[in-house]
Amino acid sequence: MRRRKSVPETVERRSPVIISASYRTDIPAFYPAWFRARLDAGWCDVLNPYGGLPVRVDLTQSDGFVFWTRNAEPFLDVLHALRPRWPFVVHYTVTGYPRPLETSVMPVDRSLAMVRTLTRAFGRRAVVWRYDPIMFTSLIPPEWHLRTFDQLCHALRDEVDEVVVSMAHIYRKTARHLAAAGKRYDFTWEDPDAAVKRELLGRMAACASDHGLRLSLCGKTVFQEPGQDFGQDFGVMEARCIDAGRLADVAGRPLTAKAKPHRACGCHQSRDIGAYDTCVHGCTYCYAVDSRARAKAYLANHTPTLPFLGGSHD
Repeated sequence: MRRRKSVPETVERRSPVIISASYRTDIPAFYPAWFRARLDAGWCDVLNPYGGLPVRVDLTQSDGFVFWTRNAEPFLDVLHALRPRWPFVVHYTVTGYPRPLETSVMPVDRSLAMVRTLTRAFGRRAVVWRYDPIMFTSLIPPEWHLRTFDQLCHALRDEVDEVVVSMAHIYRKTARHLAAAGKRYDFTWEDPDAAVKRELLGRMAACASDHGLRLSLCGKTVFQEPGQDFGQDFGVMEARCIDAGRLADVAGRPLTAKAKPHRACGCHQSRDIGAYDTCVHGCTYCYAVDSRARAKAYLANHTPTLPFLGGSHD
């Protein structure tokens, strides 16, 4: 049983908004039936991760959708059904990290094949490759990143036009998970200073450019020098993960979504409909999962007809 009040705290009534599905979990990989049911219903509820009643989101007023995934195979039918009604962009993460860091992620070859499937079905502008977050461990030092990134750029150079990267943010739970994994698999990790990260980013940007790709950085503040435009000195552009311009290109018409009023990034306004502690990919560095056991229990007992994702099991 899930002890959640079913009446939403508020019903959002607003101008069209971009729906993010979801940076909190992998909806395409694990919850395609739920998303399809909510799309058919025209609305979903979003639980407040800090408690309180859910908020009801009107999906029929969406300006478009942005999906975040490491495995779109279970979601292909949904995307084909969605395409005639709304534009969408798929952020597809492919890193090639070793299993101690990504325990249950689709193998690289299958991931690359799926990116090709998506771009050839929906167009190059409908897919963004993500190489993130960038970790610094004894398993994947900077030279490993450069070598692997170059190989992936070569494989995807004709499929996508942008690669988004980010530097891992080491939360307390992230440090705890990394320490446990390091002890189990005999590796060390670190969070180096900005100069080390900037050097790696500059070399990665040059590599991406050599392959005809634009590299953009999600989470820019630590790398921006006072009085300079972002990325001006090392060839890295500001990421716009929720990008109304890209969605408009996919749609073939202008969109109404606005930029964030107090933005710390280039994103446009959006509403995320996912939930924390529901993804079971098993990425050691993940900020969205505090307990993989809890996430696996949720998925095993998940009811696709519920109006929301997340919630406890008794």
